[in-house]
Amino acid sequence: MTDKIITRFPPSPTGYLHLGGARTALFNWLYARHTGGRFVLRIEDTDTQRSTQASVDAIFEALEWLGIDWDEGPFFQSERIDVYRENIRRLVETGHAYYCTCSPDRLEQMRKSAMESGGKPKYDGTCREKGLGPGPGSVIRFKAPLDGTTVVADRIRGHIVFQNSELDDFVIARSDGMPTYNLAVVVDDITMKINTIIRGDDHISNTPKQIQLYQALGAELPVFGHVPMVLGHDRTRLSKRHGAMSVTAYRDMGYHPDAMINFLVRLGWSHGDQEFFTRDELIEKFNLEHIGKSAGVFNPEKLLALNAEHIRAASEASLAPHLIPFLQNTGITVKPGDDLNGVIKTLKPRSKTFAEMADAAAFYFAETVVYDEAAAKKFLTPAIAGPLRQIVDALKQAENFDEATLEAIFTKILADSGLKFGKIAQPVRVALTGKTVSPGIFEMIEVLGKQKTLSRLEQAYAFVTVSAAGEENLT
Repeated sequence: MTDKIITRFPPSPTGYLHLGGARTALFNWLYARHTGGRFVLRIEDTDTQRSTQASVDAIFEALEWLGIDWDEGPFFQSERIDVYRENIRRLVETGHAYYCTCSPDRLEQMRKSAMESGGKPKYDGTCREKGLGPGPGSVIRFKAPLDGTTVVADRIRGHIVFQNSELDDFVIARSDGMPTYNLAVVVDDITMKINTIIRGDDHISNTPKQIQLYQALGAELPVFGHVPMVLGHDRTRLSKRHGAMSVTAYRDMGYHPDAMINFLVRLGWSHGDQEFFTRDELIEKFNLEHIGKSAGVFNPEKLLALNAEHIRAASEASLAPHLIPFLQNTGITVKPGDDLNGVIKTLKPRSKTFAEMADAAAFYFAETVVYDEAAAKKFLTPAIAGPLRQIVDALKQAENFDEATLEAIFTKILADSGLKFGKIAQPVRVALTGKTVSPGIFEMIEVLGKQKTLSRLEQAYAFVTVSAAGEENLT
């Protein structure tokens, strides 16, 4: 066996990439990256009835968004039928497999008899020693050992022992000549030199069959590690009713790929008490020893909190490409000269998703400000006209428009007017955003820039003076 770790992710293209599948891909990818090994992508598309190109595309799209890249592949099982048939032929010729002509009715009767006698429903070996050749409707079965044990040396669960008497002569080629899952997987893993297989523990029942195939083909066994399933909050298998969706649905809701990576890896792996991990930290620290034996529980609140943390920790420049599509969805086009990094800097401390950040950013790009009616009534009153005029005049004279200069201008106006900061800050906030909640006044003004700030304050001044004139007319 090569010293280099080679792992793989082999999804079936029969739907979107769900969280459990993404976690399996992630564990294999991280282990390959951690050890300086290789990661292989294989598409298991021999189920021609259910496999679709749309699902293949969706899997690629999800992996690319997560940043899970592959060193070899993608390989498609549908293009490797000749390789499987050659190995099936070898198994028949070496006496490890045989043709079976038992009808579906005969197999059903076999199953019923076994159940009635309290036994395990399995093939009874009717055709095992008949020496049959190919014929219409015949399948090929693996000639499994009848006694002894098959042991899975699992890196996560420890040794798992299967009594061979409990296993049966399973089908490796259907009547149409197509290989079955277990045969195709083993042949692929042997020919692709996969030496480390990390997968969900729902595959454990397949593993002894696959080990027997490795042995019959004279191949060295890979390392196996079976990961517990992901469960919903009620400890049942994760499904849509728990809020689990396709990986790309979380992208479309405004989640950061690094947050999703962080969340997925913590569904079954730990490193002390650490919860927040960067991608580089995960590659550095990931190992098989710290994969837990108990199921991970999907917690959408925890995912949202991690997402907010990753947004806060990331640089503005790295967040911009993620935010832009959400701005475009709200009709906003970022133009040359717009300080998008500045916008993000003011919003990322209080944004849980990119969708939320885009909504909060809308005021920065608006041509005119539309005032919330209650906010305007409370804060854009005639009494604020004088201080607003002072602010406009002072800002017009300002040579610099940084936070320090802005704070000095406001401090002087507060001293001259005798007003407290809140009495000016809220009217200015409403004037600039139309709302009562926004980023800090000075950082927001700096990002808006001199022209937009003055235009909006002039608009607010006109609004309050018209309101004042209206009040005078009423009196």
